[in-house]
Amino acid sequence: MDKIILIADDNKDIVDILKAYAQKEGYKCICAYDGEQTLKMFKEFNPILILLDVMMPKMNGFDVCRQIRQTSSVPIIIVSAKNEEAERIMGLDLGADDYIPKPFSPREVMTRIKAVLRRVTDDISDERSKRIEIAGLVVDMNSYEAYVNGNPVVLTKKEIEIIWLFASNPGRVFTRDHLLENIWGYEYFGDTRTVDTHIKRIRTKLNLNQSVNFDIKTVWGVGYKFEVK
Repeated sequence: MDKIILIADDNKDIVDILKAYAQKEGYKCICAYDGEQTLKMFKEFNPILILLDVMMPKMNGFDVCRQIRQTSSVPIIIVSAKNEEAERIMGLDLGADDYIPKPFSPREVMTRIKAVLRRVTDDISDERSKRIEIAGLVVDMNSYEAYVNGNPVVLTKKEIEIIWLFASNPGRVFTRDHLLENIWGYEYFGDTRTVDTHIKRIRTKLNLNQSVNFDIKTVWGVGYKFEVK
């Protein structure tokens, strides 16, 4: 099966550079130069990963990411000249797996691609192939599904991995650095607030403010832990 990567950027020079490096790594590349074309090619070719620029004509990268996340958890790496903290957080909140500011090193981009795909394509370990049930929460790593009180919850792969780690270790406090190391699986180039963003999103999706029998508690100055009420 072809390892297809979709490169979406309105700058042809950037597309050509990324394409050349990706092809050297054995990937097949398809290219899009505006947001609408990106969505069309995503649906047509089913890529294993998307490199997504933000500032594109017809539809910006954030809107493209938002639409894709309605139906798919395909890995998305945003590559953008918009390097302000608010933009990085927005991209992660929308479900992007990584955010690389321009200008960038093409070799670094390839390293990020491999790291993201490694998390998706590596064989699931024996530990992760289990189904865990605790306090009304069910996490099934075979199907990457989660349920709260019998109701399905739509989570990204990374969110599933985070809640699995917590639910497998109730009461254990995980630092942000530990979560980055265990979930992201490589030396993350951003900051630890990425963890906070994902925890906030997980809390919202699991409706932890409702009548559930567990919580993800903040341990101030340390990190987070899964707590059964």
